[in-house]
Amino acid sequence: AVMSAAVSVCGAFVAHPARPRATSGRRVRGGARVRSSVVMASSAADTSVADEARVPALAVFDLDACLWNQEMFQLRVLVDRENPVMGPLTPGGDVGVVGARSGGDIIKLHPGALHALQRFHAGDYPGMRCAAASSADTPLAVSIGRSALDLLEVVPGVTVREVLAMGFPEGFEGNLQIGRTPPLSSNKAQTHFPFLKRETAIPFDKMLFFDDCNWGDHCAAVANGCREKASGLGPVTVRTPRGLQVADWEEGLEAYRRRRDAA
Repeated sequence: AVMSAAVSVCGAFVAHPARPRATSGRRVRGGARVRSSVVMASSAADTSVADEARVPALAVFDLDACLWNQEMFQLRVLVDRENPVMGPLTPGGDVGVVGARSGGDIIKLHPGALHALQRFHAGDYPGMRCAAASSADTPLAVSIGRSALDLLEVVPGVTVREVLAMGFPEGFEGNLQIGRTPPLSSNKAQTHFPFLKRETAIPFDKMLFFDDCNWGDHCAAVANGCREKASGLGPVTVRTPRGLQVADWEEGLEAYRRRRDAA
């Protein structure tokens, strides 16, 4: 059954700023993290710019059936980089990669995902950064998803992967928690979000999370299971059972603003 979109809303907490400390690290193919590529220390990141703009410091997207239309576990081959689907990306008709072919299937961003990433890329949300939290079933599904991130474009010549990297140090991938190979799991509240907090040093209550929730209520699990001790609050969450639409994105931003303003 198709669920209606819903938002979890609570109060806000302003964190104390601290500068990140960079270190070396590496990642195993399939999404497992051996070591942090950037260690942000135990202090919270400086979210003052996002706070002033009344936007979340971290917008977190599920991938399958949320950011894009396909479920990666149903696909069998990496995307064909030599045969992308081209089409208009912008209202002005600028042409870019709008689809990534995986065998006979085409991976496309949902309208709200494209809208959100384009506005983020344009600088409309000062202080915000973006992340992915996906519990893709297998290493192959993770690899297909990552290959799609590397091909699909937000604006001509700029890929989804490049937009998700904006605001982070060069080479940083701690904002991409994709898969369920240990140390990740199928439970985003127990692994993906604690890792996102550790990697970015952004408190849970400064996050906004979108998930289709068609295979389990990740939104409720994250909202209830990932709370800041000082505020008792977790991320604002938005269910997107029909994939991320423009109204879902705007609803999430407004819910986050209401929570912040009520604090």
